[in-house]
Order: sequence, then structure tokens, then C-alpha cells
Amino acid sequence: MKRRQFITLLGGAAAWPLAARAQHGERMRRIGVLMGLVASDPEAQSRVDAFENGLRELGWVKGRNLSIEYRWAGDGNVVRDHAVELLAMAPDLILANSTPVTAALREQSGVVPIVFTQVTDPVGQGLVPNLAHPGGNITGFTSFEFSIGTKWLEVLKEIAPRVTRVALLFNPESAPFADLFLRPIEAAAPSFSAAPIVAAVRDPADVDRVFDALAREPNGGLMVLPDISMTNYREVIIALAARHRVPAVYPYRYFAESGGLMSYGIDGTDVLRRAASYVDRILKGTSPGELPIQAPTKYELVINLKTAKALGLEVPPMLLAHADEVIE
Repeated sequence: MKRRQFITLLGGAAAWPLAARAQHGERMRRIGVLMGLVASDPEAQSRVDAFENGLRELGWVKGRNLSIEYRWAGDGNVVRDHAVELLAMAPDLILANSTPVTAALREQSGVVPIVFTQVTDPVGQGLVPNLAHPGGNITGFTSFEFSIGTKWLEVLKEIAPRVTRVALLFNPESAPFADLFLRPIEAAAPSFSAAPIVAAVRDPADVDRVFDALAREPNGGLMVLPDISMTNYREVIIALAARHRVPAVYPYRYFAESGGLMSYGIDGTDVLRRAASYVDRILKGTSPGELPIQAPTKYELVINLKTAKALGLEVPPMLLAHADEVIE
């Protein structure tokens, strides 16, 4: 074969990076990862590290027997384009992070195995027919039980007992499941002497308007629902909560780490580490449909004392004792 013909053939095989060539004759497996965050988000890197560390512990090492292609969908407008692009590379498997990302991949393929993380309502969103026996090409890890909203309301009232109005913040486009959280919260609200306010937003400007409205009257509080848009808007949300002196409870620890008052929810990086075990099993021949959807195994309470002090709040000793982490 002539040199030029050989180079042309190589170019035709370059849908996957040339680095993805197995060493020592070992078969190289190729996976795609579509994240609902922007690449520059520190939380995004934490999740990547947790996922790759989990794979490494199971014997999957980038450059040796594994190649990983990442795409970032922090801008919701590019989710579908990234899904199409990754699927066109014919990977052995795709890891999907968030509900919108998983839905976009599901629309494009019913063949390539998909392991999702941080999807709240996979059955209700039509991603799988059953949690115990998902069937098809999709399985993964859910993030919350819908009754957790009453716990968010409880801890918010403990740390800020004067709160009587609570805005429930979410983006209906990226959190179509929000109503399933709202119902238990609305049912429990009277027992906490709190009136829930549905605050649907679609962009950071909407978030600003919610805080302006909330600040017009006293004793307002905030509850942020699990939603990839809220994760991507979190710096704006936390800054506005501080400016308007609004006590808030968030669904993930990185909100509290970024200056939010408190969080109660799963450890997102731990879920990515756990997801590596499903990736391992699928790459070794297990069908995704045979792997049951995994529910959360632990919720963590994180309190930011510095923020509490800035808001003039005294954290009850009992609440402090129950905290998994206290940020000084």
C-alpha cells in the first residue's frame, strides 16, 4: 500500500482520537461522557475525577484500555448537538449526567448503552419503564426521593424560624419533574407555618426578578430544587441570597461550599464514582437493561456557619449536631 493511501485510511478512521489505540494488544474500549455542566465549573472537574478514579480502581485506565470523549452541555442549547456528535463516534457506552442530557441521548439512540447519573424521575420522564428492570439500553442512578422536600422545609425553618414565605426555585424546561417535589412541600407547608411560592425561572434574569419580589416583604426564604439549570446558575443565586439576606436551602453540598447557607442532598461526586461500577459491568458484557436503577444511599446535611452569621442567624445546637459537615 502506498504511503498516501495509508494516510487516507487513517483519516477515515479518525472519528475517535488516534490516542485511543490500545497498548500491548489489549482491546481499547471507547466511552463518551455528556455532562450537563460547563467544563470550567470546579464541580464538573470533581465529577470527572471521581468517575475516572472509580474506573481506574476497576482496571480501566485512559490511554491503556480506555478512551473517553467528553462533551459539556452547560448551555442547554447544545445538548442535542453534543448527543448526536457522541453517538456518531460509535462508542461502546455513554455516561449521561442530568435529566436533559439523558433525555437528549434517549431521543437519538435506543441501541448504545447509556448509564445516567443525577436523573430525578427516570420512569416519569419516559427514560425507562421500570426501576427494578429497566430493560432496553439505559440504566443508572437517581438523585432524590420526592418526599425530601419536607426535610428541606424542616431544616430551613429550624435555622430560620421566622420564615413564613418560601420561594421554590426551578427551571421548568430542565426540571419537568418539579411538580413531584412541589406536592409534598405544599402538603407539609401549613404544619411549618410557611406558604410555598412556585418560582419558575428560565434564565438568570428571571432569578433576579424572583429575589426582587421575595425581598418586597419580610420573612422570605428560598428552596432550590434539584435542577441542572440551578446548578449552572448557582453563583448568581447564592450572591442574590446574600444581597437580599434570604435564608436558603439547597439540594447539593457544593452550593454550601460556594457560600450558600445550607444543603441537604446527595454527594454528586460519589454518584459518579458509583456509576463507574455499572460502566465496568456493561463493558464486560452485562446488558444495561439487566441492571436496576440505583436509588441514593445517603443524604448529607452541610451548614455554612459563615453565611449563617452574615445573615444574623444562630444555628440551633441540635441542627449542628446532625450536620455531616460544618463549614467555618
